[in-house]
Amino acid sequence: MSVLDNLSLGFATALTLQNLTMAAVGCTVGTLVGVLPGIGPLATIAMLLPLTYYFPPETALIMLAGMYYGAQYGGSTSAILVNLPGESSSAVTCIDGHQMAINGRGGAALATAALASFVAGTLSTFVVAFFAAPLAYVAVRFTAADYFSLMLFGAVGAVALSSGSPLKSVGMVLLGIMLGGVGTDLYTGTERYALGVRKLVDGIDFVPLAIGLFGVADIMANLMRDEAKAFIVSSRLSELLPSRAEFRAGFPAALRGSVIGSILGILPGGGATLASFASYGVEKKLSASPERFGRGAIEGVAGPEAANNAGAQTSFIPMLTLGIPSNPVMAVIIGALLIQGIVPGPDVLAQRPSLVWGLIASMWIGNVMLVIINLPLIGIWIRLLRIPYDILFPAIILFCCIGAYSLTLSSADIFIAIFFAVLGLALSRFDCPPAPLALGFIIGPMMEEHFRRAMLLSRGSLGILVTSPISLVLLLATLALAISMAVPSLAALRKTAFESED
Repeated sequence: MSVLDNLSLGFATALTLQNLTMAAVGCTVGTLVGVLPGIGPLATIAMLLPLTYYFPPETALIMLAGMYYGAQYGGSTSAILVNLPGESSSAVTCIDGHQMAINGRGGAALATAALASFVAGTLSTFVVAFFAAPLAYVAVRFTAADYFSLMLFGAVGAVALSSGSPLKSVGMVLLGIMLGGVGTDLYTGTERYALGVRKLVDGIDFVPLAIGLFGVADIMANLMRDEAKAFIVSSRLSELLPSRAEFRAGFPAALRGSVIGSILGILPGGGATLASFASYGVEKKLSASPERFGRGAIEGVAGPEAANNAGAQTSFIPMLTLGIPSNPVMAVIIGALLIQGIVPGPDVLAQRPSLVWGLIASMWIGNVMLVIINLPLIGIWIRLLRIPYDILFPAIILFCCIGAYSLTLSSADIFIAIFFAVLGLALSRFDCPPAPLALGFIIGPMMEEHFRRAMLLSRGSLGILVTSPISLVLLLATLALAISMAVPSLAALRKTAFESED
């Protein structure tokens, strides 16, 4: 089938009444959690995973995807009006977006963010449509050794592109891999790391882990933090459209941001946040007057907002075609597919074309919905931002507990979520990023499975990892990535040592 035939199938799937309704629900909820600081799409999707039991796989995936890229839209609203990013990928939008609001151009900044995201969403939808199938075609030819090397590259990529100390990120990935090994060994039937706890014999479910590690832990951290009152722009937002000069400067920035986000969204450990910061850096370097940045430059809004939306959408490519999550949200969505009995990978495109192409078509439809949702409802989002956090957090905690309990109707899952909430809070105190832990938890069991399968095929010879050309290339890429991380760290350590001697 050609791409046009596949897109026709996708639109036929996405335009059913049920899928349209759930796309609208996902986009609205995503916008809401993007506007409200401290929640985010990761915790929201994790909390709502049990709902996917009651929907067909296509409907569930369309709804969850709408929440993810909808949060990229909504995060810009609080970033521009309140100088407080509702989503981490919108943090860079605060720099120039809030300055535009202070200068009386808040409406233009909000419209620019929405329109740039729409441009990026349209372009990245075509990127997903044209590159998903070729990547899946190549992936069919992967052996067990190739898959192991690919996932090893993904684990190292998560370390390379995560924030904070690389050594701490390595520790988090290893901890996630170890937690992923809890349960019963499928090959030998022996218990591993269960500690005599009956609940752990079947392994740790990803839903309570994600709810605790990202949802409840973030709420606990926010409650312990002394937050200053945010400045809310109270002037009337009468001018919603950018001027001609702003449009001429912002449109090329949105196109460049779309390209940057589309590329970085595919990389393991990349995604919307990395793309937005990279786009801002590129726009500042390309600008003839970089001194305008930080004072209300329209390029500083259009570029990053386009990049984070494009990155959010193209991150679905490795998740669907290779079964590799490029960021924690994709890891949660893989969990949603596994709940439905679907294993992401190259076979999905051939066996469930309506699932993949329905999602791709829904992305463009969802972006149209988000433009319609975001521009008229700006006043409502401003009122929601004025709700005291001590009123919001009990309701969020309640939904977290309901989400964890409804997975298996077991109170043990609530205690597991609480355990990971405490662990997540402790990790934040020591500046250990939790995202690599979640990626390690998802990738770890798959790495083990493919490694053991490769060893069975080669009768225990590690040479199979280098005799396969694809595996060898991936291992060399992994080594190069590890060296690129180690060299700056060693140089910084050497510099510190010499300074201490002086």
